[in-house]
Amino acid sequence: MTTHAPSAPPRRRGAYRPPAPLGGRGPLRHSPRHRLTVVAFLAPAIVILTVFVAWPMVSALRLSFTDASGFGREKFVGLENYARVFTDPDIVRAMGNTALYAVLFTPIAIALALGFALLLNNPLLPLRGLFRTALFTPFIVSLAVAAFAWSYLLDPQVGLLNYWLRGLGIQLGNVLQDPNLAMPAVVLVAVWKSFGFYMVIFLAGLQDIPTSLYEAARVDGASAWQRFRSITFPMLGNTMGFVVIVALIAALQAFDQIYVMTGGGPYGTTQTIVMEIYQSGFRKLELGFASALSYVLLLVTLVLSLTQFLFFSRREQDAA
Repeated sequence: MTTHAPSAPPRRRGAYRPPAPLGGRGPLRHSPRHRLTVVAFLAPAIVILTVFVAWPMVSALRLSFTDASGFGREKFVGLENYARVFTDPDIVRAMGNTALYAVLFTPIAIALALGFALLLNNPLLPLRGLFRTALFTPFIVSLAVAAFAWSYLLDPQVGLLNYWLRGLGIQLGNVLQDPNLAMPAVVLVAVWKSFGFYMVIFLAGLQDIPTSLYEAARVDGASAWQRFRSITFPMLGNTMGFVVIVALIAALQAFDQIYVMTGGGPYGTTQTIVMEIYQSGFRKLELGFASALSYVLLLVTLVLSLTQFLFFSRREQDAA
């Protein structure tokens, strides 16, 4: 007498089937045809990145060790350009101006963004969508166009801002030619244009905070300031870290509004690192030195990006 193993029950129609593994099934995924398809899809992006990103970076790195001017033969100078970055008085002054710009721009933009985000996150506020759109709109405007508009607004002869302030008994004068007011003026334009973008990021972070935490705090009698200090601000830690790093990197790359509004003046008070790179490379034709200065700025940006990465990694480890 023979025995037969019980057969598997027939699969019911509509029964659950586990999903296929990512990337397709094993034999097909490692087939030459699959690899050729992957290469074909990646090839355009690889070519574009190589031609427009990788090759210019390698070329700039090579130029940073030469006295290239765009004309004649290049001469290898080693680290002379990099040494000049930290010894040239004009470059040192530009570094100080860039640091001052970052110190003024970053906290003001973040404070305004966070304040308006808290205000517009209130569901009882009417026309929230309209206000959000209005505050975000300057971010999509070209910074050069915004700088032109603000230059006319601040003009001492035909500027509307000076006209309105004169009605209040305040005389600003030629702000963009005043060594004490030129830097705050260009920072004002950058803040006006950028804080709406940071506000949207803060709004996304605020909407991720569970409302149950605020309800429990209200039951316990916590005031609005206590709820912000104990709930909102700690829960926005990751968002705040991201916004601070992004704002600092944007401040280090300040160029458009400075070039349009002041050209680095008056008397070099608004001359920043990127303005020095532009003038060294395209006006003085010191391409080697401009490349070295660009790589120093790139190194600072990489340090800030690494700081952001370590910050988020540490928070994830603490949360785990």
